Amino acid sequence: MFDLDHLVADCRSAAGAEDGDRVLRELVTRAVEDPSELIAALGEPRQSGLVAIYRSPDLTILNLVWKPCFTVMPHNHEMPAVIGIYGGREDNIFWRRIKDAPEGHIEAVGAKALATGDVAHLGRDIIHSVTNPIDKLTGAIHVYRGDFFAAERSEWDPESLTERPYDLERVKAMFAD
Repeated sequence: MFDLDHLVADCRSAAGAEDGDRVLRELVTRAVEDPSELIAALGEPRQSGLVAIYRSPDLTILNLVWKPCFTVMPHNHEMPAVIGIYGGREDNIFWRRIKDAPEGHIEAVGAKALATGDVAHLGRDIIHSVTNPIDKLTGAIHVYRGDFFAAERSEWDPESLTERPYDLERVKAMFAD
């Protein structure tokens, strides 16, 4: 049976390890392989939100619930992340900086759809935007090798694709709206 306290303890141990990214991916994979157990531990998602399960300087574990048909603009994390979907779907578009364009402009270079039970590892330098393309809530566990709330990072305007400082309070409000 899934135990949230064990997940946190195991992720804390893995966060400082040399092979931490691999171990975190394995832990998240096990956590989402039976979504009903994870939902029993977290509670059935009833509304969108960004909830910290654990936070320290070297590790953040979030329960993210995406509202239907919701998109978050391109952004980076400045730290590795592992994402596991326990209900619904999350579509990621991956971006890269354009070398000969004005400072901070990006272009799309790939995409990956994640469904219930899927897990993805995002490297430190990944830029991505995320959409819940379906008409129901999507639940995901996000594990970051760093303090998600304190990191200085960027977001990109969804229309002009120009870089600006990441505004965590705006993102929280988007989830709560």
